[in-house]
Amino acid sequence: MDMLDRLEATIRARRDEGDAATSYAASLFAKGRPKIAQKLGEEAVETIIAAMAQPDKIVSEAADLLFHLIVLLTDAGLSLDDVRAELARREGISGHDEKAARAR
Repeated sequence: MDMLDRLEATIRARRDEGDAATSYAASLFAKGRPKIAQKLGEEAVETIIAAMAQPDKIVSEAADLLFHLIVLLTDAGLSLDDVRAELARREGISGHDEKAARAR
């Protein structure tokens, strides 16, 4: 099991058994999907800012972004395996072609 799979398992455990008073992930689940989505957006913006102005912080901001993405996926009943399956489906397809197919 790689680090992202272990993180996902921990986040799922916090959703199912976590105490919002002691677990950040559990507190996000308690606040609901709008708050989770807001936090994901904030982390995306912070990652962009790091990319443009503070390249030494890109990795730490990307880690925050991935954490919050996994929280959102978990809240939606999805997993990293769902994302992996979608990426596998797209493998070998031009990005332009894949995007055009979604627009139809």
